[in-house]
Amino acid sequence: MDPTNITFQKRTLGGLLRRIEETMRARVYARMAEAGFPDVRPAHSSLFRNMAEGGSRVSDLAERAQMTKQSMGYLADSLAAAGYVTLEPDTTDRRAKLVRLTGKGRAAGDAMVRLSAETEREFAALIGHAEMAQLRRLLERLAVGLSETG
Repeated sequence: MDPTNITFQKRTLGGLLRRIEETMRARVYARMAEAGFPDVRPAHSSLFRNMAEGGSRVSDLAERAQMTKQSMGYLADSLAAAGYVTLEPDTTDRRAKLVRLTGKGRAAGDAMVRLSAETEREFAALIGHAEMAQLRRLLERLAVGLSETG
């Protein structure tokens, strides 16, 4: 990218963060196939990152991911068909489906975290490890501040 380019100079914070996230996602999911999980797609991250430890209702996952129940249900069904999650009736509400990670699903989640850390180290090599550590600290502070203010 050319920093003298007017388009580059007018980039919003959201645009910059999105570019970084898109690059990270592309690298992580390309490597997921190499790690033995070729059927896990970027869209599946909406389910993986919003799962509670003991499982989650499809409706809760959808709400956390800010998507429709139907869309989350589709993701859950596709991951169940591939053996990453199980779908079972919720014992407290038979109308609801409870999604639970299988061993394969936990392994895929662990791989995503590991590959994200590897990609973060690659980014640090581009800007310097001290700068990356500072960026991470600032983003963590911002995330905490946003959580506290609602």
